[in-house]
Amino acid sequence: MSTTDQGRVAAVVIMAAGAGTRMKSATAKVLHPLAGRSMLSYAVDAASALEPEHLVVVIGHQREQVQAHLDEIAPQVITAVQEQPRGTGDAVRSGLAALGELTGEVVVTSGDVPLLTGETLWELVRAHRAEGNTATLLTTIVDDPTGYGRIVREAGEVARIVEQRDASDDERQITEINAGIYVFDAETLRAGIAALSTDNAQGELYLTDVIAFARSRAGRVGGTVLTDSLQAEGVNDRVQLATLSAELNRRILRRWMIEGVTVLDPATTWVHDSVDLAADVTLLPGTSLEGATSVATGAVIGPDTTLIDVEVGASAHVVRTHATLAVIGEGAEVGPFSYLRPGTQLGVKGKIGAFVETKNAEIGDGAKVPHLTYCGDATVGEGANIGAGTIFANYDGVHKSHTTVGKGSFVGSDSVLVAPVEIADGAYIAAGSTITSAVGPGELAVARGQQRNIRGWVARKRPGTRTAAAAEAALEQATGQERDQ
Repeated sequence: MSTTDQGRVAAVVIMAAGAGTRMKSATAKVLHPLAGRSMLSYAVDAASALEPEHLVVVIGHQREQVQAHLDEIAPQVITAVQEQPRGTGDAVRSGLAALGELTGEVVVTSGDVPLLTGETLWELVRAHRAEGNTATLLTTIVDDPTGYGRIVREAGEVARIVEQRDASDDERQITEINAGIYVFDAETLRAGIAALSTDNAQGELYLTDVIAFARSRAGRVGGTVLTDSLQAEGVNDRVQLATLSAELNRRILRRWMIEGVTVLDPATTWVHDSVDLAADVTLLPGTSLEGATSVATGAVIGPDTTLIDVEVGASAHVVRTHATLAVIGEGAEVGPFSYLRPGTQLGVKGKIGAFVETKNAEIGDGAKVPHLTYCGDATVGEGANIGAGTIFANYDGVHKSHTTVGKGSFVGSDSVLVAPVEIADGAYIAAGSTITSAVGPGELAVARGQQRNIRGWVARKRPGTRTAAAAEAALEQATGQERDQ
């Protein structure tokens, strides 16, 4: 939504200073990923949708990690440090201190609610303005409110928020809970935070007490009920992380299916938020698409395929493959059991087949690397065919070198191409050859030892074995056949 008619909010404060001890992780809680992105990145995106004059993230625990991440994903945000974990009220006070004097609306949200959307924040702001509130909070109705702050209303307005530990028996029966997302008038927020006390079970400064403060000043406090309660769901442990990851993935897949993508088994298909899919793409079971992967129309991916930062052309088929930083051309075929490493480029209607590994390899239009091959640091020309078991020997223990196979050339099975070497257009390599020097256009290269058969070797060197017995029987049969003739 544009801010032209609505006006910009003065600031958004994202609370991201918590220790997240229940995650039991060396990684800051808000940096744990869902659908390929950190929880904090979702919070920043939702806040940015408001186009605030100021966006501040309050950091504390593992602040160096969080700061480095913010520098990477959102260098425009302001960071403030909460030195000690003294509660949400203290966190917001730290955020306001980094902004100086300001007027207008301040939105407060959290870094650990990854499903929260910018549109939901806009709905909250619109309700705040329409009702003329000094404070407005997001609420939701849940079946089990245990652990959450309860919303106590009077005449429809929010009178106060009572935390679980401070709630009476009657108050604990309330199912409307605080989602932890607010809009405040800046002056009310500053004054309310200044008046906060640690006189509670936790000995902390509760941001929720600002609601009662706003009411005490004859201000109107509103509560907007969120029907999609999962948007308010926070992550405090690995179980909740997995639950929300699955829900986010379900929503991503649903969006793509509505756009015309076939997902045969959503339960086993995972697609990152950053992936781009065209209509008429088909995703088979066990498919995982990550990073900046894009798949063009008509392509079929899977089953059991992982693509990371891969570009897939129209009508390509990729089966049981792991690929990273690769390009797969239109109508190409990959797999099964292929491994495409960074720098692989497969041309239009090209083929990378079973048990083939590629790296930094440009494989031209219509070229084939069908099976059991390592193709690294190579250029394979248009229409070339690489036989089974071929090895592009690109590494001498010190340096990597390049191999070129020309257009229309054929490399026989079980060959070794020792880089640097160039095979010209229209050349043939005999099966079992080790190629160490250039092969010219139209030439046949044969580079293998002459075959020598040593009679009687098995009988002399392996007497008494099954092999010797088989050889003896075969010789007797052959001798008998000669007599009969």
